[in-house]
Amino acid sequence: MIASVRIIAASATLGLALALSACATPPSDSAARADFDRTNDPFEPTNRKIFAANQVLDRYVIEPAAEVFRAVLPDPVRTGIRNFLNNLGEPVIIANNVLQGEFHRADVSLGRFVSNSTFGLGGLLDFASNHELPRQSGDFGQTLYRWGMPPGPYLILPILGPSNPRDAIGLGVDSYLDPFGYIAINNNAGEASPSRFVASGLDQRAQNIETLDELQKNSLDFYAQLRSLVRQRRAQELNHGEPVRPGEDDADLYIDPATPAAKP
Repeated sequence: MIASVRIIAASATLGLALALSACATPPSDSAARADFDRTNDPFEPTNRKIFAANQVLDRYVIEPAAEVFRAVLPDPVRTGIRNFLNNLGEPVIIANNVLQGEFHRADVSLGRFVSNSTFGLGGLLDFASNHELPRQSGDFGQTLYRWGMPPGPYLILPILGPSNPRDAIGLGVDSYLDPFGYIAINNNAGEASPSRFVASGLDQRAQNIETLDELQKNSLDFYAQLRSLVRQRRAQELNHGEPVRPGEDDADLYIDPATPAAKP
């Protein structure tokens, strides 16, 4: 728990500090300025440098480790690990949905946690999804969004990747909300939290090896393409998968800039 919080806090702090040290100059051309404002990436020069460093780390460490992870562990085992890790995350989802006033979603997540922890063999099996209790979303970055906090500028954090100040704060708070970190510390198993962080990251990377490789291969600008996709996905997560409404975070990412504006 403590180790994972320090990793998150150090990465967020370093990313913010580096971003503040180099800002992109807003263009004077009106069309270019509109695109600059839409992408909300004023620290793009520094973000690209951190992104490049993350890509090197991914190429030589993370992706090879994910390939070994996928080669050594058969799919049913990886699915069981994923289910187990997801089940450990249910209390944080419950807490955030309560904070958002999403009491039905919190109730569904509570039902998932209880049923998967018992009938799902401690979470190794996703018993709940097969019994009309689908997995919900819920994190503190999403909670801050619901409370009206703006995202701030787009950021690339060391190791952690795409984010923004609001979500970086949310990551730290979620680490403190996680009850299993305290249980691990109290049982002299402090290494459990960073191990869980690594296992979750490897599993996610293993699931997306071909997708990311293909995206990078076919992108003229991988950084810009990934920025767009990540922000669109996050915009939907903030609304629990519902369509993004006009005026909300990154809603304009769904608008084709070539489409003429409607006349009054």
